[in-house]
Amino acid sequence: MHDLRRLLLYLRPHWGKFVFATLAMLAVGLLQSATGALIPPIFDQAFKLSGNSQQTTSTLYGLQHLIPASGIAAWRVIAALLIIFTVGKGIAEYLSTYLMARIGQESVLTLRADLYAHLLRQSNDFFERHRTNYLVSRLVTSAAAIETAVTVTLRDMLRESFTLIAFLSASVYYSWRLTFGSLIIAPVIGFLTARFGKSLRNLARESMEGSQRLVDTAQEALANQTIVKAYRAEARERNRFHRVAESIVGANLRSAKIMGISPPTIEMIGVIAIVVLLFFGQREIEAGRLTAAQFLALIFFLLSSYDPMRKLSRLHNSMEQALAAARHVWEVMDERSELVEKLNAKTLDKLKHEIELRDVSFGYGNNSDAPVLRNVQLRIPANTMVALVGESGGGKSTLTKLIPRFHDPSSGTVLWDETDLRDARLDSLRRHVALVTQEVVLFNDTVRYNISYGRPDASAKDVEHAARVAFAHDFISELPAGYDTVVGERGVFLSGGQRQRLAIARAVLADAPVLILDEATSALDAESERLVQQALANLTRNRTTVVIAHRLSTVRRADCIVVIERGRIVETGTHDELLRKDGVYRRLYELQFADEEAGEFARSLTT
Repeated sequence: MHDLRRLLLYLRPHWGKFVFATLAMLAVGLLQSATGALIPPIFDQAFKLSGNSQQTTSTLYGLQHLIPASGIAAWRVIAALLIIFTVGKGIAEYLSTYLMARIGQESVLTLRADLYAHLLRQSNDFFERHRTNYLVSRLVTSAAAIETAVTVTLRDMLRESFTLIAFLSASVYYSWRLTFGSLIIAPVIGFLTARFGKSLRNLARESMEGSQRLVDTAQEALANQTIVKAYRAEARERNRFHRVAESIVGANLRSAKIMGISPPTIEMIGVIAIVVLLFFGQREIEAGRLTAAQFLALIFFLLSSYDPMRKLSRLHNSMEQALAAARHVWEVMDERSELVEKLNAKTLDKLKHEIELRDVSFGYGNNSDAPVLRNVQLRIPANTMVALVGESGGGKSTLTKLIPRFHDPSSGTVLWDETDLRDARLDSLRRHVALVTQEVVLFNDTVRYNISYGRPDASAKDVEHAARVAFAHDFISELPAGYDTVVGERGVFLSGGQRQRLAIARAVLADAPVLILDEATSALDAESERLVQQALANLTRNRTTVVIAHRLSTVRRADCIVVIERGRIVETGTHDELLRKDGVYRRLYELQFADEEAGEFARSLTT
């Protein structure tokens, strides 16, 4: 019930349309029962035509007062009422269907927007714990199941409930004894419905979890199809996919068995009750408490009432499945790992003096026993370049994530001109920081959109200027639609060097005074690398730059080199100073940079 109550909260803003739709559904039930109420007068007229003098003493809704005693006039009124009731029921069904569809669409739109906004607010810790496919599934698949629950299932449950109440009320009107006697089966039907519903909810959860594993399996193989083909693993991936798909089939087939057996079981119980009712009905007619026409109307209403009962059983099962999807959404929405922004947080100005990491330690998740950074002390003066070097896994990337406050340190403080970043407004901090990552992130949109991502209001002239600074304008001009060319998913239609130059152009246009750069050019050809290096030189000019350095030319150009090993800063200084120390940097230089320097020297001799 908690899941349903929480779901109904999204209907609250649409209560006016919901009330109107509910009244329309109530009208459907009343008009259906009114149609059935015409059975006694129809039989009365038929009896009179056959010479039988039997007359029904009363008719539901007082219809006997509307219908003439006999003759063609009576048949005309009956025919007109049938048409009126049918047309009215059709209009009411249309209104209820359209209004509930609108409520469902608008409610799920709000739900999706809330969920998406919630996801965007979460910290990096949250996204490191959850797979992207898992979150997208909640946003799309689970929300779609909730949409169906509101648009279709809830509508039909209300409509069938009103119809059932109207039919049972009509049955009571004709004979309360026979009606209440037939309702002895209600507790049995309720018990079976609850048992079926519980099983279906568990199977729905199993099926959804299997579907998520299936998406993960397919996404991994398709995203890495080059590796799959290179290692001839197509058959292995097919088998892995098939095993996961089989588990979903098993859950869905068990669910289909329950959904298949539930309505016939309930219907059979109802038919048995009707058979018994026939014997008791004969006694009521013999006792003079019912006419034949009234008993026929009673049988019609009782038989008709089992149809909404059967539908309600099926709809209850569907609602259980939808609530299982809703619970998946609530699980994500109830998990919070936002970086807390203090009330009255400060708005940061452009960096004037320095960024300081003061005794900073950091570990991911609850792994406090093995922190990635340990007691880091580092000052980054404004308008200087600081190069981070060290072996992979030493903590360089983690350190750069603390500056734009993607994470908060486990202990210690990150200061921006003596202001603790935890006391600053996040938007003002990130307005002053630009980021160029090792794995270039491009959106499946136009070149212009990707360059102007940090400044969506930038003019075409500004976008072109940023592209020229990044040495990207020439290749952009050769694209089929120039700046309006769609780059494809993750920039698949561009080369590695082109993607990196677009990322640099994006940072140029953002014009942030602080730049965080993961300089990775090892996968580029010589010409692309040269252009990227020139673009980076343009980008870092007159900016405070923290760069994870992979190139000797960058290390030499840095004002300060910071050597990080196992989460600690072990050495700082310029290139020449650190070489003279004959320490960790000297060893890194000989392993990583010496061959590069020899190659540069050889090229200089040949020119």
